[in-house]
Amino acid sequence: MHYIGRYAPSPTGPLHFGSLIAAVASYCDAKANAGKWLLRIEDLDKPREIAGAASTILRQLETFGFEWDGEIIYQSQRSQYYADAFEQLQKQQLIYPCTCTRKEIADSTTHSGIEGLVYPSTCLQRAIKPNTAPAFRIKTNAVPISFNDTIQGNTSQTLSMDSGDFVLKRADGLFTYQLAVVVDDAAQGVTHIVRGADLLASTPRQIYLQQLLQLTHPIYTHVPVATNAAGEKLSKQTKAPAVDTQSIGQALFHALDFLGQNPPTEIQNSQPDEIWNWAITNWQLHQIPRQKYVFYNKQ
Repeated sequence: MHYIGRYAPSPTGPLHFGSLIAAVASYCDAKANAGKWLLRIEDLDKPREIAGAASTILRQLETFGFEWDGEIIYQSQRSQYYADAFEQLQKQQLIYPCTCTRKEIADSTTHSGIEGLVYPSTCLQRAIKPNTAPAFRIKTNAVPISFNDTIQGNTSQTLSMDSGDFVLKRADGLFTYQLAVVVDDAAQGVTHIVRGADLLASTPRQIYLQQLLQLTHPIYTHVPVATNAAGEKLSKQTKAPAVDTQSIGQALFHALDFLGQNPPTEIQNSQPDEIWNWAITNWQLHQIPRQKYVFYNKQ
């Protein structure tokens, strides 16, 4: 099977060290396997998008020497594809409207799952509120979803207990990440997904959608996530600084070191193409540590 990987940043701010780790891991794994590395901008959630962030990310990737294959895909231009998949699920009678607020959900359940309170399927059992724009949820079940992650090992979830019926289309009309990423990975023929371990918990929901839409699921590899001194994942919300494009060698060295590749210290002073040549030639996926969250502040 020919390897097709991808990197899919969201334009909510410039790339930070955590973003660079995921980019380096996915890029090296694709190139070490003589595969393609695709670039997708996940700009579906317009309210969270920062003006100019997509262009900034592209400039940063170019400065660091990343070379992607084919055209860049923008999710904001693909709504019809998500609507088609949504319709397929509607025909299977798996979609239902929901007008519950977050407060109503919090007041109606005490059952916690992997990412907070589990929605108790309230609107599946009663009429929705009139004159209220609904979100649309997908029915889940008690059949375990299991997969073997290349780094994190065997993972299993029972969606009805662990995540509940999750939203595929928001009340504002926007399709959600879980549906869009499944549709796009299938459309682009992605065979291997290398990304941060913060998305490990989302994978069973994505596999569930792949099953319902009769799509094959890729091989998943979730690399450890860099955190700040407070133990928070590096992100725009935690004020993670943008990667320093004036110190490319050092940034790539630290990313490779974080990923357990034991790069020689002298490559910090090399040109990006020399560093990439070393990284791809010496890439060892099995050396990446398994820890989900790892503090790292060298930049």
